[in-house]
Amino acid sequence: MNVVFAVKQYISKMIEDSGPGMKILLMDKETTGIVSMVYTQSEILQKEVYLFERIDSQNREIMKHLKAICFLRPTKENVDCLIQELRRPKYSTYFIYFSNVISKSDVKSLAEGDEQEVVAEVQEFYGDYIAVNPHLFSLNILGCCQGRNWDPAQLSRTTQGLTALLLSLKKCPMIRYQLSSEAAKRLAECVKQVITKEYELFEFRRTEVPPLLLILDRCDDAITPLLNQWTYQAMVHELLGINNNRIDLSRVPGISKDLREVVLSAENDEFYANNMYLNFAEIGSNIKNLMEDFQKKKPKEQQKLESIADMKAFVENYPQFKKMSGTVSKHVTVVGELSRLVSERNLLEVSEVEQELACQNDHSSALQNVKRLLQNPKVTEFDAVRLVMLYALHYERHSSNSLPGLMMDLRNKGVSEKYRKLVSAVVDYGGKRVRGSDLFSPKDAVAITKQFLKGLKGVENVYTQHQPFLHETLDHLIKGRLKENQYPYLGPSTLRDRPQDIIVFVIGGATYEEALTVYTLNRTTPGVRVVLGGTTVHNTKSFLEEVLASGLHGRSKESSQITGRSGSRR
Repeated sequence: MNVVFAVKQYISKMIEDSGPGMKILLMDKETTGIVSMVYTQSEILQKEVYLFERIDSQNREIMKHLKAICFLRPTKENVDCLIQELRRPKYSTYFIYFSNVISKSDVKSLAEGDEQEVVAEVQEFYGDYIAVNPHLFSLNILGCCQGRNWDPAQLSRTTQGLTALLLSLKKCPMIRYQLSSEAAKRLAECVKQVITKEYELFEFRRTEVPPLLLILDRCDDAITPLLNQWTYQAMVHELLGINNNRIDLSRVPGISKDLREVVLSAENDEFYANNMYLNFAEIGSNIKNLMEDFQKKKPKEQQKLESIADMKAFVENYPQFKKMSGTVSKHVTVVGELSRLVSERNLLEVSEVEQELACQNDHSSALQNVKRLLQNPKVTEFDAVRLVMLYALHYERHSSNSLPGLMMDLRNKGVSEKYRKLVSAVVDYGGKRVRGSDLFSPKDAVAITKQFLKGLKGVENVYTQHQPFLHETLDHLIKGRLKENQYPYLGPSTLRDRPQDIIVFVIGGATYEEALTVYTLNRTTPGVRVVLGGTTVHNTKSFLEEVLASGLHGRSKESSQITGRSGSRR
């Protein structure tokens, strides 16, 4: 189950099916992102695709010597654009691929529009999602719910994305969902409807143990997206932001022109592929090794190019050298900027207290540490609010809850009202009344023993003690201990055996920390394959936008001072 490979195969097949000759690839806004995640422009160029255009761009030239490969989402706008295109075709032949199921009536309209008979084929290739890592996909939807219920347009897009994922991996799953979430149940029903309606598409070879789709809601764990991260990919997203593998470095002091935007893709950057899940400390020493390796391979300035053989060797090695030079300067810049932000924002100290708030249960120590950091001028208002949110979520019902005092501290620190309001919004979004499970205090004997032993052993790394709640959920699922009264099956049948192929989808967005959990689980659990997806992949900033978009906030100014009663079910 590799989502990058699945999308890549579709695109290769499109290009192969169109036969030899020069081609143009016509895409829409979303499919442009889908393609760019799995192929570089230079890789596609090698397959005789010389132009990339948007179907909605008005001023494309007529080029009858080119074949057009159209890869589009089956939306009304795209179908209308295509009909217009076919009435006055700019290219010799059209190979049309929709990224999802297209209705018969739309196909009929296209056929009627194709008066000049330029369409060679129309097919459905189900690459209707963003393949981020081999085991992680996203739909790039921010703000999927209104209150506790779906925004109808986003529900429809999410259903399409999730069913396309199942088709691309050739899985017809049993479905379980989080009972405490109305949105999870609704999505489960919509996916089931599509599977029933398009049953012919979902007729795959039966496996002994059917695959499982587990639908969860971000509300159940609002802690994970609020934490600072210390593994490379997660840290880059948290501090710089990753958007379809692109990182905007234009704000970095003294940045050179060619490094204002860089691409980090494990598909064609070996250093990134080998380091994306490693801790920041290890990255530092690996960057040093990369630099030393580069110095050795660097062509000597005084290198004498006397013989033809010398020149030939130089020319042959130059492209690899140039590529390596690009990799080195890119990673040195990115890691340098991460380092600068860590010291400028005092993130080591901030992160240590975040981890204490997420993993320990010592209220007075946590409160003291948060208060101490709020007084520290190096701590930004963003990090200050994040600490207070973590405190508010963990100690929401603690008898000595001191949230009003911390809110005053934020005010005295000069934190803007926009940020202060978010504290109550986050508690409304993911507080105790909303959660279907207990995030902080383990109830069963096994979990309590585990925590006790962990306490005795001490922590290997104080910055990475936190495990996302998803870790426990998947552990229980694989061991057959995930409670059916909390995560029921949709429909009458249940799974008797240990699941083997698991697709987890998080409404409201997944995180790179959860992706790391899944990556580790896949490596350490033989016979189990897990793929994780979400409406988006969050860092703290985008998660707070998600909370705002849900509209679960601002009931009153006082609500930020009261914690016991905040949180409402709709």
